[in-house]
Amino acid sequence: MSAPDATPTAIPNNGGVAPTKMSLKPNYILKYTLTGHTKAVSSVKFSLDEKWIASSSADKTVKIWSAEDAKIERTITGHKMGISDVAWSHDSKLLVTASDDKTLKIWDFQTGKCLKTLKGHGNYVYCCNFNPQSNLIVSGSFDETVRIWDVRNGKCLKTLPAHSDPVSAVNFNRDGSLIVSSSYDGTCQEAY
Repeated sequence: MSAPDATPTAIPNNGGVAPTKMSLKPNYILKYTLTGHTKAVSSVKFSLDEKWIASSSADKTVKIWSAEDAKIERTITGHKMGISDVAWSHDSKLLVTASDDKTLKIWDFQTGKCLKTLKGHGNYVYCCNFNPQSNLIVSGSFDETVRIWDVRNGKCLKTLPAHSDPVSAVNFNRDGSLIVSSSYDGTCQEAY
């Protein structure tokens, strides 16, 4: 897959000197339409090695697609209700899913087997992400909390009473030392 074209563009400044800055000009064309889910698709993510695409859906499944030819490699099932989010580990060996059944599940990408079910949220789990080392997972829920989980044993390490409305997104920074969350309450919060 090729990246969009980058062409140099002159940007004038107040001193009359025109520095050169690379400006991305999108040149994307539709390559494939991925069809296979039976209900709304909630999330779609490339694996970090860019070989695979994972999509999650209200149909309670995750589908793994080849990024090369858009063919379905496998369908992962196991949640009792719809799946709101999916995320890849940084080595592309694991997936984590967040579901309306109030759980997260850690999956082995190669086999599609559920390795751990993470329980503790009191309402729909809406979002999830791995830290860069892929030894922690952060999750956000309609229970207004952010939770941090140990990937190895599936235990909740910390619960942050982060927001006054459902948590809509969570992420780690590049080195994993900070967590950021957003919410329907109109705020973003950072934790370290």
